[in-house]
Amino acid sequence: MAIRRVLIVATMTAAALGSAVLSAPPPDEQVIAVTAKKWEFVPSRIVLHKGIPAVIELRSLDHKHGFAVPDLGIRVDVTPEKVTRVRVVPTKSGTFPAHCDVFCGEGHEDMTAEVVVVP
Repeated sequence: MAIRRVLIVATMTAAALGSAVLSAPPPDEQVIAVTAKKWEFVPSRIVLHKGIPAVIELRSLDHKHGFAVPDLGIRVDVTPEKVTRVRVVPTKSGTFPAHCDVFCGEGHEDMTAEVVVVP
């Protein structure tokens, strides 16, 4: 009889742990810090992994910029003194052009980067 009680308690504990595991936060996401400044993104090449969640954290050192990666459905404003976070789970591999889409002065057209999604 004592063995049966231990088994029931062990089963109940496992069930309780199972639900706790299900409600736990998702595993850590890849976080990539990107700085926008006078006509450049640093780094200018971002590497992501297909199917793996990632957060791109964008900061501006000077004035308002945009960050657009049309092929991945990314488009955000990047403003000074504020961190802009974009969560992405890439569904396709390849190299995708990124650019500033908020006019930021002479040299704006050269403010580009690339997002590389590896399998």
